[in-house]
Amino acid sequence: MEFIDENIEQYALAHSQQENSVLSKLNRETHAKVMQPRMLSGHMQGNFLTMVSKMLSPDRILEIGTYTGYSAICLAQGLSDSGKLFTIDVNEELEGMVKKYIKEAALEDKINVLIGDAMNIIPSLKEQFDIVFIDADKKNYSNYYDLVFDKVRSGGYIIADNVLWSGKVLDLQKNKDTDTLLIDAFNKKVHQDERVEHMLLPLRDGLMIARKK
Repeated sequence: MEFIDENIEQYALAHSQQENSVLSKLNRETHAKVMQPRMLSGHMQGNFLTMVSKMLSPDRILEIGTYTGYSAICLAQGLSDSGKLFTIDVNEELEGMVKKYIKEAALEDKINVLIGDAMNIIPSLKEQFDIVFIDADKKNYSNYYDLVFDKVRSGGYIIADNVLWSGKVLDLQKNKDTDTLLIDAFNKKVHQDERVEHMLLPLRDGLMIARKK
């Protein structure tokens, strides 16, 4: 899922803002104790999400797919003084770990952790969002996009992770598994959506960035 030359990536990381101590500790514990640690956003992508958030100074962020909380902490660092981030995940087993690191990052008042099915939770949210970050089950990417669209303000952003799907989207004849086909369909859907300006950024496993007109 890494498409940047390893030496270039290491050089880039060496000349980028370092992980803070909380993120570094969370990174280590995720790799040591949690299944599929590759799902973690990680240092480079985390830096990017923090930078985007700080540029926009959002008042409301929605994250679909918390995992161990790394990306939520990164995004929350750019929130406005009155800002809130809502993060949704179906896996209640990781809730304790997520909340531990949110507290350690002194973001308990900024991040609201919601446990349950995002398809049910999203319609109940009454907020208008400046940023939505989608990083959950791939089969529902298109559904999440549709559910959140009217909740994103004009000029707001929808960012979806893993849209290159380890490069499998490059050869649909060879890779006909359901997730690959659904990710490709999602990319095409955003590309054809005249309501947004968009770009697919080949950072890590690919980020689709859509700005609502």
